[in-house]
Amino acid sequence: MSGSTEPRRPEAVQEDDVPLVEHSTGILPSQELEEKIRVAREILGGLLDPICEDQVQPASLDLRLGDTAYRVRASFLPGRNCTVMERLADLEMHKMDISQGAVLERGCVYIIPLQESLALRHRYSAVGNPKSSTGRLDIFTRLITDNATEFDRVQEQYKGPLYAEVSPRTFSVLVRKGSRLSQIRIRKGNPPSSEERLRKLQQEYQLVGSIGEEDIRKGGLPVTVDVRGEKTDGLIGFRAKNHTGLIDIDKVGAYEVTDFWDPVYAPRRGGLVLDPEDFYILASMEPVKVPPTLAAEMIAYDTLVGEFRVHYAGFFDPGFGHPEAGGGDSRAVLEVRSYEVPFVIEHGQIVGRLAYERLISQPARLYGSGAVKSSYQGQGIRLSKHFKPFVA
Repeated sequence: MSGSTEPRRPEAVQEDDVPLVEHSTGILPSQELEEKIRVAREILGGLLDPICEDQVQPASLDLRLGDTAYRVRASFLPGRNCTVMERLADLEMHKMDISQGAVLERGCVYIIPLQESLALRHRYSAVGNPKSSTGRLDIFTRLITDNATEFDRVQEQYKGPLYAEVSPRTFSVLVRKGSRLSQIRIRKGNPPSSEERLRKLQQEYQLVGSIGEEDIRKGGLPVTVDVRGEKTDGLIGFRAKNHTGLIDIDKVGAYEVTDFWDPVYAPRRGGLVLDPEDFYILASMEPVKVPPTLAAEMIAYDTLVGEFRVHYAGFFDPGFGHPEAGGGDSRAVLEVRSYEVPFVIEHGQIVGRLAYERLISQPARLYGSGAVKSSYQGQGIRLSKHFKPFVA
């Protein structure tokens, strides 16, 4: 038995509905995260750098970089019997003070201790992911813990520091202590999931457009790509330029789109040819909704559908695209990179799946509403918040 004194929450009577009552398992909403920070002390900030209120999102917590970055020879996992710092002793190339700002060079790999740490209790685990703006800049970012055998996964009852592996792929970026590249979700227990439940949710909420029932799987709802741009005068996305200036990760609306990106328009016929190693921002064909009592995550593409990777930043918070939070017609932005050979991506091709998971209870704040700073509510084809609006 655990030593936890937390009272047990009642399980919802109807598992297949989305009730406004509390569950005993699920993703923690904003108010539960705040309780873990302020009362239970399971999520910890630095002694001189307590966690800020605006780090708490509807179902996730933004993580802040510490004041030191380690350039390493290669990406790594510490393994069951080793800490991250112990592995750094073998792989570190040099140590950088980033407290006042430093450049992370394109193509290099860095390990950066985060200001937050965890002291999770029984039944609590966590999952990490890059923030949306991080993914849209093609900054490959993963969460690491001591004794980890997987990236972005924090085992139940983990007690210890958190680290970010950061590798800019397209643009060199300026970061500093406090910059936010990644986020974390806390999960209690193992909430049930089933294909039948997903079908009912899709019927009730139209979570992902008007997809056919034959495409619904327990692993998630399919997301397809738009390469026709019928609602955007033929604009279907952007392709990153190969040689550009520096991007300050903390500046918003500061950069001209055309200094860093080329617009991509619908091909006259057929699909879009992805050039090897180029980075693209595209959009889903379907609108996406996340009701207030659910959270979603874009799961890895199936390698059998083609030689490309879609979506580095996979969290969709409660309220995204939902009318109650002013979501309207919100599309999933797709971060796409082809490998090895040119690859043709067709209009309506499935490029990923959205997995939906219930929250313990509805969050006190929704994505896109109130004090929550939400840059991508109601989005179509949208670059990261660092860029000015694009005018064709």
